[in-house]
Amino acid sequence: MSEVKLAAESRTEFGKGAARRVRREGKVPGVIYGHGTDPVHVTLPGHELLLALRTPNVLISLDLDGKSELAIPKAVQRDAIKGFLEHVDLLLVKRGEKVTVEVFVQTEGELAPGSFLVENVLNTLTVEAEATHIPESVTVSIEGLEAGDSIHAKDIKLPKGTTLAIDEDAVVIQILSAQAEEPAAEGETEAAAEA
Repeated sequence: MSEVKLAAESRTEFGKGAARRVRREGKVPGVIYGHGTDPVHVTLPGHELLLALRTPNVLISLDLDGKSELAIPKAVQRDAIKGFLEHVDLLLVKRGEKVTVEVFVQTEGELAPGSFLVENVLNTLTVEAEATHIPESVTVSIEGLEAGDSIHAKDIKLPKGTTLAIDEDAVVIQILSAQAEEPAAEGETEAAAEA
């Protein structure tokens, strides 16, 4: 897991107009909360934050008013069309503290010979991990699986110190048989062509 250092500035102006001014300066408005503290409204450097958020569950070391705080992204709002960051919510964490996060599920391996489809029932897996050791993803082997086979949450090998935070019998991946469309009869194609 990577840790990214960002400088945050406290902000006192709120509302749409203030947020637009912040974004015009190339910065992103945000809120930091957690550990029973009052929410702190901040301004973060836009480009550096965008780069940091490319890593799933990134640990952000914030330099705020001379204090260093650790936080993880909890909610990120993006412009629906242009994709730029509009707002970010950060949750304060401490080293050694357990947090509940979602990690991506990746597959590896080859299915048994035949026409099968892999259905990711869950694209992410909810896990509990130490705040400074959150895995970026978990990898699941689909080697040799056939239609009708499935992988449950309890079947996935998690990194040390990481535990499931969902029902262990939840289906994560299932293998389906490919359904081929039946060719139309000759008479049906000629009737369709004449119409």
